[in-house]
Amino acid sequence: MAKAAFDASDTPTLWTHEPHSHLEFQPGDEVGDIKANATPGFKGSKSDAPDLQDERNERFAELQEMLYARSRSGDTRKILLVLQGMDTAGKGGIVKHVVGAGNPQGIRYASFGKPTDEEQAHHYLWRIRNALPPAGHLGVFDRSHYEDVLIVRVRDLVPPEVWGERYDEINAFEKELVDDGTTIVKVAMFVSLDEQKERLAKRLKRPDKYWKYNPGDIDERELWPKYQQAYQAVLDKTSTEYAPWHVIPCDRKWYSRLAVTELLIEALEGLDLSWPPADFDIKAEKKRLDSV
Repeated sequence: MAKAAFDASDTPTLWTHEPHSHLEFQPGDEVGDIKANATPGFKGSKSDAPDLQDERNERFAELQEMLYARSRSGDTRKILLVLQGMDTAGKGGIVKHVVGAGNPQGIRYASFGKPTDEEQAHHYLWRIRNALPPAGHLGVFDRSHYEDVLIVRVRDLVPPEVWGERYDEINAFEKELVDDGTTIVKVAMFVSLDEQKERLAKRLKRPDKYWKYNPGDIDERELWPKYQQAYQAVLDKTSTEYAPWHVIPCDRKWYSRLAVTELLIEALEGLDLSWPPADFDIKAEKKRLDSV
């Protein structure tokens, strides 16, 4: 028997309210107060996660394909998911287990590491603009333009007067995107140092995970107090009405995946999507098909 389609009018009852109301950064919130093992707003437990994830992935996939289908009829709107977090926070898991449920035709993925020589020859937003999603697509940034006010600041890669101007530049850039029909979902992912250490240790125990291990991650751990300051500045200065930050505790991977799924669904449902009408005579095409 075919599985019944998820009714969009159903409320995911395991959440006390829409997740964004629990996760959206508020002025005065402190990075140092984030409990990375918390599950804000979720009434269920880990055992509830698999079935709920499958159910909500179906809803996400339906909406994401609808967005893509509408672009074939001239709809220019798009979604940009920004995943920002320390190594092992689970960005790859979000891409695989959440975004991966969608139609790959309508997904544009970009990962931003150390800039290439060509990228360094341009303004720091040059490579970001080149990776923006086209109409009808869900764009995914695995790290993003925020690297240029995070690691750049922590590692003193450019003078403070340079990175200090970038917060306003980023706000203006994101406002430009929103005005052009992009809905931005910004996710700041926080994993505790203890959990990060455990995840790094697992990578060192498994040959199939060696490729994910970077010795530089140990150096970054030692700089966590500086990263806290840098993340605090990012949240304080670039969480705007048109592109707010959402703070996701990530020690429990099942929770962070559910939370990001709900944020994407909320963003897509906010577009009030519908399937595009046929641009051909349906009866005539049925008749033609019956005749061959």
